[in-house]
Amino acid sequence: MSNANRPGVSIIPIHGKSPKIHDSAFIAPGCVLVGDVEIGADSSVWYNCVLRADVSRIVIGERTNIQDGSVVHCDPERPGSPGGSPCIIGDDVLVGHMAMVHGCTVEDRGFIGLGAIAMNDSRIGSDAMLAAGAMLTEGKVMEPRQLWAGRPAKFLRDLPDPAIAGMQVGVAHYAENAKHHAAAIEEAGLT
Repeated sequence: MSNANRPGVSIIPIHGKSPKIHDSAFIAPGCVLVGDVEIGADSSVWYNCVLRADVSRIVIGERTNIQDGSVVHCDPERPGSPGGSPCIIGDDVLVGHMAMVHGCTVEDRGFIGLGAIAMNDSRIGSDAMLAAGAMLTEGKVMEPRQLWAGRPAKFLRDLPDPAIAGMQVGVAHYAENAKHHAAAIEEAGLT
């Protein structure tokens, strides 16, 4: 894990914790990473995202993408929540543009749509989709392969195999596209 050669990225240690970024991860210029953040292999964090782990931790698995303008945060220990609310995001997860991901868990291959909100202690199951603009309220649990939508989000239906396959096409696209953006940044002399 390395924080070297991250042009235009603000990497800020706090409370003795510093972000740990896998060498193969792409972090776009304009991003701010604070504190106890861990980002896995081949993941990507796109332009102008904020990942702030100043009061708990944020873990992002492998081949996961956090798209442009998204905010990822967590909550500290508090009454009724002795362990706080870390934000744990698994492998092969898609997080759409301008999402708010706060103190929740997103299991492997989960999907958070554009502008959606996932709140403290909520859980998005594997291969599940939180629709664009939806708000998954505190403590709600989406089971694997479910589609939830609305504000507050409610179960709509189970996802068919083609929808699951489509999400994985998106994961592959972002992993490949991150390589192109890293090369373009280098070619532009921003490294």
